[in-house]
Amino acid sequence: MLRDDGEHGGEGGRGPRPSRNVFGEKLESCSTKPMTGFFRNGCCDTSAEDFGSHTVCVVLTVEFLAFSKSAGNDLSTPMPSYGFPGLKPGERWCLCAPRWQEAFVGGAAPRVVLRATHEGALDYCTLADLKRFAIDLA
Repeated sequence: MLRDDGEHGGEGGRGPRPSRNVFGEKLESCSTKPMTGFFRNGCCDTSAEDFGSHTVCVVLTVEFLAFSKSAGNDLSTPMPSYGFPGLKPGERWCLCAPRWQEAFVGGAAPRVVLRATHEGALDYCTLADLKRFAIDLA
C-alpha cells in the first residue's frame, strides 16, 4: 500500500517502511512541477504495478528528449487530453530505468539525481553508470 508520504507497505505485515534511494537512504522528491512519478506524487517510487520501473530521477536534456521521441516515446509534445503538459529541457522527471539504460548505451543519457532515484533502478542500471551522470554527488 502506497501512502502519500512516499512510503509503501512492507513485506510480511511489518507495516509501512520508507522507500529507499540508490544509497539505501530515504527517497527524496524528484519533481512536483511538473508532477512526476508512477503514482504522480513527485517521487520516483515504484510497486509491482509499475511495469516500466519509473525509478530514475533525471534532469531532461534536448538530446535525451530527441532520443526518446525517436525511440517511440514522445515526452516533449503536450497531450492535454491526458493532462500531460509536455516536458522541457531542465525539468526533472521520473524516467523508466530501462529507458535510461537504453539512452546510456545510445550516448543520450540525461543527468541523474541519485538521492531521488529509487533503489529499484539498480535492477536495470549500475550504480557506477548512474554516478557518472549524477548532479548531486559532493
